[in-house]
Amino acid sequence: MDIAQVARKSGFSASALRYYEEKGLIASVGRQGLRRTFAPGVLDQLALISLGQAAGFSLDDIAAMFSPDGQASIDRASLSAKADELDQTIKRLKAMRNGLRHAAVCPAPSHAECPTFQRLLRAAAAGELAPRANRGVARSAK
Repeated sequence: MDIAQVARKSGFSASALRYYEEKGLIASVGRQGLRRTFAPGVLDQLALISLGQAAGFSLDDIAAMFSPDGQASIDRASLSAKADELDQTIKRLKAMRNGLRHAAVCPAPSHAECPTFQRLLRAAAAGELAPRANRGVARSAK
């Protein structure tokens, strides 16, 4: 398949495909005129890249999930660690959602008088609601 066909079938732009090739995530098998060509298995690789990105893996993490021949070689421990990280993100987001929903209907005269909203503010000030990657930044800005 040429790069235009891969782009159409995968939903990735041709520039993304060239970038992924540059990063070693996929490999072309030749050229047809000036266009790169890819084996049909590249669509499975691109699906894994998409899934990895949706789960929050970096491109470097995803690159490590491929063996040199382009086959998936995924470390189960890293999948488990990412699932644990997602559990913590879900927990954090649920707490934030619940606090905001409460604040939206709270009968207190102002948010400043709502104990639930105040707990949410304290958690935010302590960096407990920031994504893990931003927690050090939030605390060091104080």
